[in-house]
Amino acid sequence: MAHAPQIRIPATYMRGGTSKGVFFVLDDLPKVARVPGPARDRLLLRVIGSPDPYGKQTDGMGAATSSTSKSVILSRSARPDHDVDYLFGQVSIDKPFVDWSGNCGNLSAAVGPFAIRNGLVDAARVPRDGIAVLRVWQANIGKTIIAHVPMTAGEVQETGDFELDGVTFPAAEVQLEFMDPADDADGGSMFPTGNLVDTLEVPDVGSFQATMINSGIPMIFLNAEALGFTGTELQEAINGDPALLAKLETIRAYGALRMGLIKSVEEAAQRQHTPKVAWVAPPMDYVASSGKKIGMGDVDLLVRAMSMGKLHHAMMGTASVAIATAGCVPGTLVNQAAGGGDREAVRFGHPSGTLRVGSQAQLANGRWSVTKAMMSRSARVLMQGWVHVPFSG
Repeated sequence: MAHAPQIRIPATYMRGGTSKGVFFVLDDLPKVARVPGPARDRLLLRVIGSPDPYGKQTDGMGAATSSTSKSVILSRSARPDHDVDYLFGQVSIDKPFVDWSGNCGNLSAAVGPFAIRNGLVDAARVPRDGIAVLRVWQANIGKTIIAHVPMTAGEVQETGDFELDGVTFPAAEVQLEFMDPADDADGGSMFPTGNLVDTLEVPDVGSFQATMINSGIPMIFLNAEALGFTGTELQEAINGDPALLAKLETIRAYGALRMGLIKSVEEAAQRQHTPKVAWVAPPMDYVASSGKKIGMGDVDLLVRAMSMGKLHHAMMGTASVAIATAGCVPGTLVNQAAGGGDREAVRFGHPSGTLRVGSQAQLANGRWSVTKAMMSRSARVLMQGWVHVPFSG
């Protein structure tokens, strides 16, 4: 019996925001995996430990949640006005596929630090002390991210006193600007239906008011009350109810169809990463998953979001971009939950705590557009070396 040898690949295991992932330099991958296709997907699936019918990813680097089943491939940018090209792969836990349809906003915070550490950025662009301002090309969605990476004595500064709800320990702040985050190319709209609020009909489930937006990532926002929720839900209230999860997935599928992202509801099963379903509610007191008390006056609204079929433990970075955008457009469900009116920022409550996000949205000729969305995250190297993986191409 032939035994497949293990190969080893230089890799870095990093936390970015409230996510973790395995980072690679493109040229360090086996040649067959340096281009998109089945070989690359097979490699990343095996690295992360998927598909795993036990749902644990024990035989890989994943940690059995949507926030930790992730991979990133970086290279020097082929674009003269950018520093690094960033490709994100959301690895399914229990199915044999990698979803390349969207970005990871949380891991975006780790892209700049990784790129600097691995020599992907021209030295002249990186100060010895201060802030390195890097232009990142997000290849999945064709958008620019500007990362502000702190530097101390010629090294990326990772430790600091910036606290991010959903992350246990403080670290150095990495500010991110998501430039022109809406998918409004070719005359399209960041509101794919052309409306700020639609009625979404979901057969055998119900009829829901919905704000469907593509800014940062495609999102379907619903009112918590319409789902029988309060907006204060934590993971255990949602993720242990198979019938409820199936209901939310059905809503997601019909929302994807309404947004024009798929041609039939059956296709949603092969597009788990996008769109995402979230629900919003006006502020109220609740206790976060850490035990931290969140007061009604601490936030403008409450938001809970689903990721890869489960309630997220905090908030996805790309979803935060969508919240920032929709929250600053008067009339959306997000804006209404925050009290309505003109805004440049919102602070929302999520299962792990709170987050402040901002955007620059404007109405011109009857169309809403957004020039950028802003937020802060942190990032840290957890382990660097090689991943060992059975792989024969």
